[in-house]
Amino acid sequence: MRTIDTRTDDWRAALNALRDTLGVDGDVVSEAGRAKTIELFGEPLSPKLVVDRICDDVRRDGIDAVLDYTRRLDGKDLTPQTVRVSEEEFAEAEAAADPAFLEAIRRAAENVREFQTAIRHRDVPVRRDTPGGGSVHLVQRYVPMKRVGLCVPGGAAAYPSTLLMTAVPAQVAGVPEIAVSVPPTAFGGYNADLLATCKAIGVTEVYRTGGAQGVAALAYGAGEGMKPVDFICGPGNLFVALAKRRAFGTVGIDSIAGPSEVIVLADETANPAFIAADLIAQAEHSPGSAVLVTWHEPLIAAVEEAIETQLATLSRADLIRPSLDAYGASMLARDEAEACELTDELATEHLHIQTSDPERLAEKITNAGAIFLGHHTPVALGDYYAGPSHVLPTGGTARFANGLCVNDFLKRSSVIRYDEAALGDAADDVVRLAEKEALTAHAASVSIRTA
Repeated sequence: MRTIDTRTDDWRAALNALRDTLGVDGDVVSEAGRAKTIELFGEPLSPKLVVDRICDDVRRDGIDAVLDYTRRLDGKDLTPQTVRVSEEEFAEAEAAADPAFLEAIRRAAENVREFQTAIRHRDVPVRRDTPGGGSVHLVQRYVPMKRVGLCVPGGAAAYPSTLLMTAVPAQVAGVPEIAVSVPPTAFGGYNADLLATCKAIGVTEVYRTGGAQGVAALAYGAGEGMKPVDFICGPGNLFVALAKRRAFGTVGIDSIAGPSEVIVLADETANPAFIAADLIAQAEHSPGSAVLVTWHEPLIAAVEEAIETQLATLSRADLIRPSLDAYGASMLARDEAEACELTDELATEHLHIQTSDPERLAEKITNAGAIFLGHHTPVALGDYYAGPSHVLPTGGTARFANGLCVNDFLKRSSVIRYDEAALGDAADDVVRLAEKEALTAHAASVSIRTA
């Protein structure tokens, strides 16, 4: 991991270089992915051009294009019948699953359901009586979307947790149709734990269509069985993120996500071993950005030593170390205030504050997708169990974007009703404003009712 010391002259350039590698515009894609692009298209196209071609083909040719890209990219020969997970496959996965695993899934799902239910928007009524005895009824109404698509990764690992963190909020919102896109891999559409999780929480529409072609199938539809959705959410690699960007406007999306990331904001009370474990855990996503921000200089060396000790015992160290080298950093600030300013500027996905008074420092931070307070609240609690969704803004977008929640699956409409007396009380003002804008037909639509 590099060290960025704000007392040096070049620290700002180093910080900008780190930030530029994150987010969807950083083209963070594996060498294997680049090689696959050349094999597939015969030239080293940029990820954006790759996604444009795939989305155009799926939009034009539907399921035929989806299955063709699935064969060429994923090496799976599927049919319109086998691309969707069958009820028999769900039942087999559930029967084969570890009962203790299913119990953990159910407890985690209940935590998510409890939190999402508590924060769900409800209709807000407003009544106004007018001077002339009229009555105005206003409502901010919330209704669930009819059909949504969830992207669940399955390349390097299986992610039942992502299914929980996307499907359960949608269920709490009341969405009647939930379609899941997952790669046709041993970690995805053929993963027994993932399919058992689907069965446990009542998700029954799952397609083995990962990557950009999976997003395109959700957005544009791909035959009778794969109807287009209204909204797409969930994490994925660069190609998934770019496909969501391409589809936006045809459908709604949650965000354009880049590599997963964490900032650990720490003082002298922090345990270096805890911090090392937290940084390593984020780097394990490979790519995953892991940054330590502190004003206590001895902590940096202690954390680096702890990282080396822990990597020596981990089976995935060969993935974690390159990720730490490419996207990790230790930032030494002049003081607590500057550390908070830097943290806010980076606007990270996960912020873990490991200080003597984390609540006080949290009040100084505006930009973070999720904030974890104290020495005993690892990010993994949010990833799997606590209740808020782990689908969060990355790449600095926490300056304006929010983490996924139940309310993202709700549409809001304003409902307005005036009676005759209330219209009469408002008429002069409305006509005056309409005429000021030279919209005389607008004015007439009021006057004709009050003449």
